[in-house]
Amino acid sequence: MTTDSGNICRRLTGRTAVITGAGSGIGLATARRLASEGAHVVCGDIDEGAGRAAAEEAGGTFVRVDVTDPGQVEALFAAAHDTYGSVDIAFNNAGISPPEDDSILTTGLEAWKRVQDVNLTSVYLCCKAALPYMRRQGRGSIINTASFVARMGAATSQISYTASKGGVLALSRELGVQFAREGIRVNALCPGPVNTPLLQELFAKDPERAARRLVHIPLGRFAEATEIAAAVAFLASDDSSFVNATDFLVDGGISGAYVTPLD
Repeated sequence: MTTDSGNICRRLTGRTAVITGAGSGIGLATARRLASEGAHVVCGDIDEGAGRAAAEEAGGTFVRVDVTDPGQVEALFAAAHDTYGSVDIAFNNAGISPPEDDSILTTGLEAWKRVQDVNLTSVYLCCKAALPYMRRQGRGSIINTASFVARMGAATSQISYTASKGGVLALSRELGVQFAREGIRVNALCPGPVNTPLLQELFAKDPERAARRLVHIPLGRFAEATEIAAAVAFLASDDSSFVNATDFLVDGGISGAYVTPLD
């Protein structure tokens, strides 16, 4: 397989993929990638302008969704099924990392709850909505966006973000085991730091924190959203048919490093 946009395998032809947080960053890159591999893409986002633009670019369908609202999440997956006849792939990707989520010593309860709602409860709601369609079909791939921080601790803490991603990892593992015999795979995608608007905004406010994190990446750079999208496409496809209930790390070697190379 190649990542050349002119020569991409069409592994997902005829399949329906639901993507949350599709309007920007990893979600947008994934909408483009899955569409290029032949999938019908349903772009869910709370930002109507960005989400609609993503859907138009991917030749898919836009559904405005607040991923913390059970009714809206159910409507998202119902729209996918009603429009295209199946729900084959669920990329539950929406998430936030607000600046008020910091050390446990300074992070307030409201900030904690908001991050948990958007990053973890939304994944619970999306999985709960997607699974009945997949069970009836006898097949499906659910990919939940966790993070490498679900596996590692950091002194530059974002306590609720880290805890939420640990929850996504545990939830994904359990669902992958529970529904494996029904033809449904569930995996937690664990990216390293990705060059997205979310990261750029965070690090623009604190360049020292960015530099401190970058030194720990053996490849010496942040990931590009297209590289994470390629991993999603793999997990969505039959090429990953024996990959289930795991944390799929795409972190540039961070989790494997004891010390990093000198420049």
